[in-house]
Amino acid sequence: MSVFKSDKPGDIVYVMIRNPHVQGVANVQEAAVVENPEAPGELALFLYETYYPLNEDIAVYGTMEEAQQDYIEAFGTPEDTTYYG
Repeated sequence: MSVFKSDKPGDIVYVMIRNPHVQGVANVQEAAVVENPEAPGELALFLYETYYPLNEDIAVYGTMEEAQQDYIEAFGTPEDTTYYG
């Protein structure tokens, strides 16, 4: 898995997000790296109007292409699964 190391607010990155309500449904989504308003001095991802801690549990990609490649390896081609990108 490719993981992009972002270290500054303002970076635009791409993450794979699973749908918590439907097993096997995931998508690649653009997110912004921001200062975490709930933990000063830490970074967070801003996605769907929500802040997510930026930690090593989240695969973060520098390009959509890298994220899509790992998506295909994990879930198959977009025709095989639900994919929004």
